[in-house]
Amino acid sequence: MASEADYAIERAVRAFLAIETPSIAFIGEEDGTTGPDGDWAWILDPIDGTVNYLHGSPLCAVSLALVHRNRPVLGIIDAPRLRTRFTAVEGGGAWENGNRIHTSTVDRLDEAVVAIGDYAVGTDAQRKNDIRIKLTASLAATVQRIRMHGTAAIDFAFLAAGKIDATVTMSNNPWDMSAGVIIAREAGALVVDADGSEHTTESSATIGCAPGISELILAMIAQARQ
Repeated sequence: MASEADYAIERAVRAFLAIETPSIAFIGEEDGTTGPDGDWAWILDPIDGTVNYLHGSPLCAVSLALVHRNRPVLGIIDAPRLRTRFTAVEGGGAWENGNRIHTSTVDRLDEAVVAIGDYAVGTDAQRKNDIRIKLTASLAATVQRIRMHGTAAIDFAFLAAGKIDATVTMSNNPWDMSAGVIIAREAGALVVDADGSEHTTESSATIGCAPGISELILAMIAQARQ
């Protein structure tokens, strides 16, 4: 789903970066890829959480990342309805409105708040959701609370700021994830694929955890996938 605002934001950012960084490609969720081939690319989700935006929810954000060889090295998540901006540059830490942020130190699942990505819709949704539903049921019996915010960018920003302790999305659209991945990593979170391997823009899933519960969360995901 895309709104007029999605297209307007993407076109404005694309035009600006084409002037400021003409040697870097631009990948937008709505209008695709422009610019030269190479190791570098800007990746934009003009509104992550469009359904939330259209319903008046504050949980929506502009998500922009700079990616080098499939790994994000810079991320900005701007949530105007929350009056909050999260930023990170590789090696420079993670920040919320200019204040340094860190992921939580929780090390028990019964004290953890875990966000779940949206369930699939459309073609093949039932098969895709089988694992999600199985995992949700397992988490519900184990963790303190489950949340579904409807926006991966906010999930990862909240993980970085210690507002939640893990986020599990069994998919990986780079415009949804890239900015949040670098912000969460710079805040101290572990961000990996569903099998625990290094996360890149080509991964099949996106799992972010406070370090103290990462092994426990990954074990639950592995069980749900069996």
